[in-house]
Formats: sequence, C-alpha cells, structure tokens
Amino acid sequence: MNTLKEEVRKEPVTMILILLNILLFLAVELTGGSENVEHMLECGAAYAPYILEKGEWYRLFTCMFLHFGIRHIENNMLVLLVLGGRLERAVGKVSFLLIYLLGGVAGNVVSLLMDLDAVNLSVSAGASGAVFAVMGAMIYVLVRRKGRVEDITVRQMIIMAAFSLYFGFTSSGVDNAAHIGGMIGGIIMAVILYHPRKIRTSVP
Repeated sequence: MNTLKEEVRKEPVTMILILLNILLFLAVELTGGSENVEHMLECGAAYAPYILEKGEWYRLFTCMFLHFGIRHIENNMLVLLVLGGRLERAVGKVSFLLIYLLGGVAGNVVSLLMDLDAVNLSVSAGASGAVFAVMGAMIYVLVRRKGRVEDITVRQMIIMAAFSLYFGFTSSGVDNAAHIGGMIGGIIMAVILYHPRKIRTSVP
C-alpha cells in the first residue's frame, strides 16, 4: 500500500491516466462489450464517416480512452506504466499530460487522413497513439539528457520503439498510422515543452 501511495505521489498524472483507462474499459465491457464494434462506436470510437460527415470531431479524443479487448488495454497500460512515470518526472506533470493528450490526438488525425484513401474504413480506438507520443517524447528527452533518464538509456528506448513499430506492421488490425503520428507528435510536443535548465559553473 505504501508503495502504491508513493507511486501516485511521484507520478500522479500517469497513475490517473492508467486508472481512467481501466475504469472506462470496465464500463464499456459491462454495458455492451469492448469487442462489440457498434457499442464501441456508441461510446466514442473513431470512424471517418462519423467524424467528417457528421462533424463528430470529439471522437479523435474519446477514442484514446477505449480499447478492443483485455489484451489491447493490457499492452498499452503496461508501456504507459513503464515509461509514463519516468517521462512525467523528467518534464513535469502539465507537460507530460499535454504530450500524452495532444500527441495522441495528433496520431488519430494522421490515422484519419490515412483512412481517407482506404477502401475499407476501420473503427479505431486505443491509447497506443498517446503511448507512442510518450515514446517519441522520451527519445527526445533522452537525447537532450545525453542518453539517460533514470534507468532508461537512449539505446534501450530506440530498441523498444523500433520493436513496437515492427510488431504493429507485422500484426493485423493495428493502426500503424496512429502509432507513427503519435510518435512524431510526441517528439514535436517535447521540443516545444521540454527546456532543461543548464547548470552554470562559475570560473574562479
């Protein structure tokens, strides 16, 4: 219990986001099923015709908090748990929240644009765009911090990102456009928001 309280104290935004995703997943699961496409649409999943023709732009945001099945949310929340707290401590609570939310929306916008040329339009949901935004931001922060943030090195982060992208491209039903868009969005947000103070040394 003390360990959990300590984690919440040190990385409140990360823990709140994880808790919010889990609670919404349970609510969707209990009210109609997280793998029921029609129910997911009712709950706010992204679907190009609804967004463009009906003007339901809020779906670019709400879809980040919905997941198709337990494995989907497990994978996203595990990565967020591993990286979120470290990035939150490095850039600050507000900056981390902006990276997560705006980076995630950026990923969903890229996904929407890619869907315009698709023959079969898909229903999209998941926090992976936002999670990839966290990855992209972490890579930038690692570079600015000369290759290390706590126990994570830039080499480890690049390998993790590359493996995650590879897994997406070699799997079916994965929104790779949201992943790439989220990662680029995360890097851009980190460039804008993260400005580490330089330590000045006085010369005697």
